[in-house]
Amino acid sequence: MNAPLIFKWDVTNPYIEKIVVSTEDVDRYGHTNNVVYLRWLEQSAWAHSKFLGLDFADYERLGSGCVAHRHEVDYLAPTFAGEELQVGTWIAENDGRVTMWRNYQIIRTSDAKTVARGRTRWACIDMKSGRPRMQPPEFITAYRVIETR
Repeated sequence: MNAPLIFKWDVTNPYIEKIVVSTEDVDRYGHTNNVVYLRWLEQSAWAHSKFLGLDFADYERLGSGCVAHRHEVDYLAPTFAGEELQVGTWIAENDGRVTMWRNYQIIRTSDAKTVARGRTRWACIDMKSGRPRMQPPEFITAYRVIETR
């Protein structure tokens, strides 16, 4: 009998979304296309934001939103159609002003291998003008930093 797999997350308690790589996610090389990873990161960020109590309706109500300013992704191992992955995300830095960094870790369920890590720098903007603005108190409360191990 095999021992259960242990997932070695970079933080103690990330927010986790499970996904399965679809055939549409695979490129001509036979593995998941790099652009698909960005889609997964954005989807997990939105799901986590909703979990924290801030959805797009809240952004509209507050007149403030978050937009991606920079993405960094390290592809550590290929993934293939049919594989189940777990996308973990957490707030790694928040200056309490305009910007925050959200980190991601993607682990393949079958072997508990980290296949990618990423970061996104999010900037708070005014929903009407699109210009940078200070985070409202609701953002600072919801988007608290999770310490790494």
